[in-house]
Amino acid sequence: MSENQNLSRGLKNRHVQLLAIGGAIGTGLFLGSGRSIHLAGPSILFAYMITGIICFFIMRALGELLLSNLNYHSFVDFVHDYLGKEAAFITGWTYWFCWISLAMADLTASGLYIQYWFPNVPQWIPSLIALVILVIMNLTAVELFGEMEFWFALIKVVAILALIIIGAVMIIKGFSTDVGVSSFKNLWSHGGWFPNGVSGFILSFQMVVFAFTGIELVGLTAGETESPERVIPKAINNIPIRIIIFYIGALFIIMSIYPWNSINPDKSPFVQVFAAVGVTAAASIVNFVVLTSAASACNSGIFSTSRMVYSLAKEKNAPKSMKRLASSQVPSNAILFSATVILISVILNLIMPEGVFVLITSISTFCFIFIWAIIIICHLKYRKSRSELAVKSKFKMPLYPMTNYIVLLFLIFVLVVLAFNNETRIALFVTPIWFLMLWVIYKVVK
Repeated sequence: MSENQNLSRGLKNRHVQLLAIGGAIGTGLFLGSGRSIHLAGPSILFAYMITGIICFFIMRALGELLLSNLNYHSFVDFVHDYLGKEAAFITGWTYWFCWISLAMADLTASGLYIQYWFPNVPQWIPSLIALVILVIMNLTAVELFGEMEFWFALIKVVAILALIIIGAVMIIKGFSTDVGVSSFKNLWSHGGWFPNGVSGFILSFQMVVFAFTGIELVGLTAGETESPERVIPKAINNIPIRIIIFYIGALFIIMSIYPWNSINPDKSPFVQVFAAVGVTAAASIVNFVVLTSAASACNSGIFSTSRMVYSLAKEKNAPKSMKRLASSQVPSNAILFSATVILISVILNLIMPEGVFVLITSISTFCFIFIWAIIIICHLKYRKSRSELAVKSKFKMPLYPMTNYIVLLFLIFVLVVLAFNNETRIALFVTPIWFLMLWVIYKVVK
């Protein structure tokens, strides 16, 4: 093992492009979209559009910062430069926690999805097998991580495109469902675009924002990407069109086939559509897609947390051993450390009540909002303090600084929405304890 060699630049253009798609399409679209449609009705399309635009600006700010210095391996490196050591320590470990909690949730979910086919298999066994396979893949080479994410993302893309194509044919032909005829009129003829009023529309942002968590993962690939100056801008610039096709396109088609008020909030609308055209294995197909989606999120969790710990170790904010690289030029100690923490969730899940798990994921959402805000604040500092670099930049944040302030106002708005939701409100009070704990650890260690 070595502490001096650099991370391998083994991620190819196709890996990063599909990683950007995978980061923008979560399990929430396949399983959770029924609940968000039930809450907001057709206006959910506007919520996804607004959040998608905000996420695009966050990614543009992240891209400009990363490409301003190709020695940056992750955003914790520029946080150190623009906001100082203490902010880098808190931001880095907060992002680590964000992805650890997501990986824990998705590893648990993958076990439950396997039980759909094998109900007698204890949930923890497939979760453990999945974790072992993903860790081995991550330890072998970064190309294998990229290859797995490429195929995981491709499965999601194929499922969504199949839904859009089948759905479009159903609408054009006026396909009769058990609740009426498929038609674009279904979008506005059942109470209008805002059937639950403005309040339903506003409350839907909680689920919509959670669906986009992880979109910034592309920013962690900068240190391991071939030709980052070409690949990263392409991946980021394609985000809006992907959001329009995959989120807005899919939900537009679903609500045209079935009126929003006839979609079951507890079931996947994808299953409803595939079952309507006589696909007998519809539930199994969607279960397979969400299984790969959960495995993909856990895979991304292992990758992102290990790279974050590696970056923290380089800045002496994590144990020195965490910056050692294996012969395959991957941070093996950091991978094993993160995987061990994720493994604890498999054990704890057997004894932990569900409420605690909801709390962890709620705290994770708050922490992701914090990370996005830090990226925007760093971009403001970079433009003001390093104007000579900003002039040379070929990938500038559009409409700076107005867009920076719009993003920050949006994030404050989402925090207010989360404060009004019973399930997430408690996380608003618990999250400051996490930041206080990190601040105390930093003061004691330093």
